[in-house]
Amino acid sequence: MMLALEMFRSVPRAVAGRAVGGRMPGLLSGFAAPLRLVTIAEPRVERPGWARLRTRLSGICGSDLGALSGRTSLYFSALVSMPFVPGHEVVAELLEDCEDLPRGTRVVVDPVLGCAARGVEPCPSCATGATNRCERITVGHLSPGLQTGFCHDTGGGWGQQLTAHRSQLHPVPEGFSDEQAILVEPVACAVHTALRAGVRSGDRVLVSGAGSVGLFATLALRELTDAGEIVVVAKHPHQRELARELGATEVVAPGEVLRRVRRATGAFQLEPELSSPYLLGGVDVAIDAVGSKQSLETALHATRAGGRVLLSGMPAPADLSAAWFRELEVVGTYASAHGDGAFETAVGLVAGDAVQQLAKGVAAYPLHRWREALDHAHSAGRLGTVKVAFSPGSTS
Repeated sequence: MMLALEMFRSVPRAVAGRAVGGRMPGLLSGFAAPLRLVTIAEPRVERPGWARLRTRLSGICGSDLGALSGRTSLYFSALVSMPFVPGHEVVAELLEDCEDLPRGTRVVVDPVLGCAARGVEPCPSCATGATNRCERITVGHLSPGLQTGFCHDTGGGWGQQLTAHRSQLHPVPEGFSDEQAILVEPVACAVHTALRAGVRSGDRVLVSGAGSVGLFATLALRELTDAGEIVVVAKHPHQRELARELGATEVVAPGEVLRRVRRATGAFQLEPELSSPYLLGGVDVAIDAVGSKQSLETALHATRAGGRVLLSGMPAPADLSAAWFRELEVVGTYASAHGDGAFETAVGLVAGDAVQQLAKGVAAYPLHRWREALDHAHSAGRLGTVKVAFSPGSTS
């Protein structure tokens, strides 16, 4: 038997979370959370290519908080199987040999459950390396689940053990701490975002948000593209410092974005009745790294006609009038893909001095302190924490 945090279906709690979770996030680590600490059977492996893993660290992601708060779109309800153990940012060690990886190997998990993991013939996307666009994530020998941490059968990193397929496993380099390794998966997502952004030499880029998604996107843009100015929108002083360290040209507060972009680009600012101001003109590329209505509209309203807006955070409903009127390219960027080598690139970025310093600030909690951990994750930006994680094997 083992300990795990389990997310379960509860209509009353989902309604309560959706109604007040954004204004009172503490409720999401209290009575309104559809989450419970349980003792369950250890996972079993019955198919070739699969192995059991012992979790060392598992991050708390914005998508996890969105699911707990009821803010996640019902679109995703067909892509999960409840109850499930959350946790898709995972550093673990193999409890048995897995093909070429011997028992005891530390690994980072690529959470996407594509065709290889599901034991089916590769779909057109997986066949070309676009594993994050897999068309078979509800079939095969696994329950529905877009990722590890959203699938009943695999378990997730918020448990002491889980299972994973060899196609998901990336060995952790010697010398990496677990705290460094837990940043590899989110940095891989940022690498994929930077590659999807289509930044041309000298382009002005706006990153709306300076949580871990925005900070890692800033790093990837600076290291992997020929972007000119990278302007980052940050609420908190510590976020502003980190954004500059990771490659931002300038950091602005949310209320200063349009004024700063207008001054740099010569755009015109318009003030519609009973709605948010917007620019005619603006940056070439904008990335919504939060997924809130305000953040997405900031990106849409600050981008020039014909520019590109990337949805890096799981998006909230927003006014898309600017996308229609200014003929913006609105581009999704989800997880990472085997074909673009995002994990390999991410390992190189995480080895750099800037991310090594960030890793020292990872805050880890044992499972029995899950309420405290979720409270911390909800306030991470204000508190200056880049990543909050669970350490399921820890007792203190």
